[in-house]
Amino acid sequence: MTPFYNDDGTEVNPDLIHKPGLCSICKKDNDPDEEILCTLNKIDQSDSSEFKSVRL
Repeated sequence: MTPFYNDDGTEVNPDLIHKPGLCSICKKDNDPDEEILCTLNKIDQSDSSEFKSVRL
């Protein structure tokens, strides 16, 4: 998989980003076609106290 980077250029390991409970019940969970979008969404919201799904 292609590496992910923060805006400041530091590499982000997606395996270390918490997977919110909302992701576990999503019908697209574990869909390889959605993996990049889901990973970017989790990284983007990793510092937020409330996770907001892009879509259900």
